[in-house]
Amino acid sequence: MSLRRVTGGTVELATKARPNLMSRIWKISLIGILAFAGLFAASPAFADSVGEDYENQILGNVKNEGTPLGGVQIIVEGNGYSAEVVTDADGKWSIGVPEAGTYLITLVEDTLPDGIAVLEGGATQTIEWGFTSTVVWNFFIGEGERNPTSQLDQFFMRVFDGLNFGLLLGLAAIGLSLVFGTTALPNFAHGEMVTVGALFTLYLTIAGVPLLLAFVLAVALSAAFGWGLDAGVWAPLRRRGVGIVQMMIVSIGLSLTFRYVFQAFVGGGTEQLPGATGSPEIPLFRTVTLSVNDLLSMGISLIVVIAFAFWLLRSKMGKATRAVSDNAALAAASGIDVDRVIRVVWILAGGLAGLAGILWAYFRPGLKWDMGEKILLFIFAAGVLGGLGTAFGAFVGAMIVGVLIETSAQFIPSDLKYVGALLVMIVILLFRPQGILGRRERIG
Repeated sequence: MSLRRVTGGTVELATKARPNLMSRIWKISLIGILAFAGLFAASPAFADSVGEDYENQILGNVKNEGTPLGGVQIIVEGNGYSAEVVTDADGKWSIGVPEAGTYLITLVEDTLPDGIAVLEGGATQTIEWGFTSTVVWNFFIGEGERNPTSQLDQFFMRVFDGLNFGLLLGLAAIGLSLVFGTTALPNFAHGEMVTVGALFTLYLTIAGVPLLLAFVLAVALSAAFGWGLDAGVWAPLRRRGVGIVQMMIVSIGLSLTFRYVFQAFVGGGTEQLPGATGSPEIPLFRTVTLSVNDLLSMGISLIVVIAFAFWLLRSKMGKATRAVSDNAALAAASGIDVDRVIRVVWILAGGLAGLAGILWAYFRPGLKWDMGEKILLFIFAAGVLGGLGTAFGAFVGAMIVGVLIETSAQFIPSDLKYVGALLVMIVILLFRPQGILGRRERIG
């Protein structure tokens, strides 16, 4: 049992556990998540660590004064893709990538012979694609002293990257969790609500709108997109008494439809928002540095999350939202306009998802037609880990998932870092099925 107090007259809501309904919804959501996990695992970006089947190839030779060096590890990361390969006996290496774009190429100096180091440009370098499908990239190496980054410094850097990633996931996961809490709908089209924010920004800047104004307008348009989805699709379905299973299937259909509509408009390549690349690096402590874009992204995310928490805890509409999330029928009987609350939740979910999409396009960096689908599984993982239906739980879960994904890459192959975070989620849910903050008396 739990009590909720709504301003504008003292109204106390006594909520009752709904084990049968929530059990069904939990099972339906889990089936949907596993289905999307299968699609994600089948993505070509993770199908082959070398990527010989891709048309676009990055290749090179690793030699020291003409002598080929075998067994040297090369890592390519960028545009949501990560792969690694080891040079053969002739010092040759080749990594296929799904599309032309901006990538980071790292030569792992620990795999070089003793006394050999990268002499110019550093062990990690940025490649900008040209007009051909093949790029040749060679590191200038020779005899010299290495200045390796310690494991501790690498860990600190990955923690900061994880915090940034977690904040982005948190913005999207809060909206997803609120929608689930008020409507019991696991919305599989939420990834496209993330994508649409970045797309609005891209086209507004192409139209000549100043960048800062484009950000604000894009978030507003994303919120309007969320309102339109509810007014045009979900509200009519609710009025007709359509079940949760059917509505979940509709959300999957909407996801596929929007995704390929986006592809028709933006194409299959990766676009860059203004200022997404070349952002200056700012040293923080030790060897940890963050770009200006990263710092702005983290600052904006924190401000928005704090403002949202204040709205949810202190405002009349925020308290009504929490009441509807606890028990919609009892909230309606107490005089709360449930339909109005749900409409506001969809508007907020759209705005938060759109903002997450804009910041995500700067974090990777890059904007692609299916960018939302690539992180949808992690958004769901954050919500489930924190406790579906709890906004604060979704944020906590997102921070855990983000940090685990980024830090685990230091200890396991980069292709497996996403799997590691999901395994941790499964282990936690085995001991606490309701999630970290999921409980009968909800705080958000």
